[in-house]
Amino acid sequence: MVRDAWLIFRRELALSRRNPAWIIVGIMQPLLYLVLFGPLMEKVVASTPGFPPGSSWTILTPALIVQLALYSSSFAGFALLTDYRSGVLERLRVTPASRSGLLLGKVLHNALQTTLQAILITVLAYVAFDLSVPIGGVLLSLLIVALTAVSLASASYALALTLKNEQAFPAVLNAVLMPVLLLSGILLPITSILAPNWLYVISRINPFTHIVEAERASFRGDIAFNGLFTGAVVVLVLAILGMWWGTRTFHRENA
Repeated sequence: MVRDAWLIFRRELALSRRNPAWIIVGIMQPLLYLVLFGPLMEKVVASTPGFPPGSSWTILTPALIVQLALYSSSFAGFALLTDYRSGVLERLRVTPASRSGLLLGKVLHNALQTTLQAILITVLAYVAFDLSVPIGGVLLSLLIVALTAVSLASASYALALTLKNEQAFPAVLNAVLMPVLLLSGILLPITSILAPNWLYVISRINPFTHIVEAERASFRGDIAFNGLFTGAVVVLVLAILGMWWGTRTFHRENA
């Protein structure tokens, strides 16, 4: 499985090197939020009680990294649908390659791409804006975002193989991602002070709320924060469930 995953990973990496513009395209939305929305956050955070600890940049930047993983990894299934329509996936199926390896190679490529994009966002916030974050916190946040990408990419591939329809796939994703984005507190933290009680309770059910809080805690270097542990557990459980669903779908499709 490891050998087959490495071969698929190298194939996906070679395809990305031929068209590196997609790495830049993928970060355009969080980049625009960082540049155009970040300066507004500075005044809002300074004048409004109820925000998490830290500066506006330690609140916004890690949340944008989660948003990056949320969208770039969730739409990874489009590439699999392209392979499915062109017959590439069928040719891979008739080989003795491990079905788990086929999924793992693609997922690891998505995780690497998302991590590189997260590094670009962090470096830009550090160079161009007033972001101050410990190196250990950055490394921890990159690990969290990589696991988030693993879980979402796995689920995206499973959903793509389940639907097998280029029109239904984005419709389902948009219907799910929009409430997840709004309820995770990425753009505006949903705290018990800022939000009405019903909205705060609903946001706590959203697993990505805990991932965003873990990212913010790691950017602050606050390893004693309970939300960091909760977010780490949540992202690990999501990664396991995503890989299980993706692997099960790959095996079922090849049965």
